[in-house]
Amino acid sequence: MGGGGKQRLKDNVSESKAEGGNISSRFSSEGPVNAIVESLVGRTGARGEVTQANIRILQGKNEGKEMRRNIKGPVRIGDLLTLRETEIEARRIRENRRLRTT
Repeated sequence: MGGGGKQRLKDNVSESKAEGGNISSRFSSEGPVNAIVESLVGRTGARGEVTQANIRILQGKNEGKEMRRNIKGPVRIGDLLTLRETEIEARRIRENRRLRTT
């Protein structure tokens, strides 16, 4: 009597995976794409561990597109990045209004 509910739950999970809920469908269908760092916007993250940069995509269907991305780790202008997807752009960094005195 109690086993029927568990079986129904397993069926629902397998159906959602079949509809495209797996990890590989979240990334670009064209595969990894190269991009170059054009300018650094600023630091973000709770401790400033992420750098926001403007990048230009060098290949793929979005070739030449300029976008804003968050980059974790050391980065300089002119660095080459490999992106898994080119659809999502980072949000702009907000100014810290608490530090202003004027």
